[in-house]
Amino acid sequence: MSRAFPISRSPSLIPFAILALVWSLGVHASDATKRIDDYLAELSSLEASFQQYTFNADHTQMMEGHGTLYLQRPGRFRWEYDAPNKQVIIADGKRVYLHDLDLKQVSHQNQKDALRGTPALLLANEEPIQTYFEAKSIPSTDGRDWIQLTPKQKDTDVVRIEVGFDGQTLDSLIMEDSFGQETRLNFSGARRNIALEPDLFEIDPRAVDDFLQVD
Repeated sequence: MSRAFPISRSPSLIPFAILALVWSLGVHASDATKRIDDYLAELSSLEASFQQYTFNADHTQMMEGHGTLYLQRPGRFRWEYDAPNKQVIIADGKRVYLHDLDLKQVSHQNQKDALRGTPALLLANEEPIQTYFEAKSIPSTDGRDWIQLTPKQKDTDVVRIEVGFDGQTLDSLIMEDSFGQETRLNFSGARRNIALEPDLFEIDPRAVDDFLQVD
């Protein structure tokens, strides 16, 4: 199962996204940046279902999964995979934890390092998008509105992120890593700025037999 965010330097990663507006081909990078910043400024929490597809460099589908995303800004999120393997990825503001429920094992890493260059960095942090990414509008071939984000840091696993919107609804995300692997996420049932239980962003030590620190 691909991981939502790299706990180690590997081709396994996955992510998520943001915003909406009807973009024309003439939109400037500064306009795209402002739109994302404006959207994030009004976002305090988010819950959404997701469907995930992972492809190798030859565009052959490798994996498919689904689950639920929970976000509490700043700094906390939970990716909960229902299938094909039960896994939970939690950020608590300081560290990112990958919990394999079947193995009862948790690996964890400093949050800043784990999220470098990923879409999660956009939602979890409160810094302006231009701190970490170059943003520009790109042409649409499917009726969605698309913005491409390129990480400013050159030593990240992620080389390209595209976020897509259907009207005002968070809809899709595509991410390519340095190995040519592509992850696509489709979101549905998004609910913004709702109350979320604090324990969603905590690891229950009673459900863990082994903790592995990777940094």
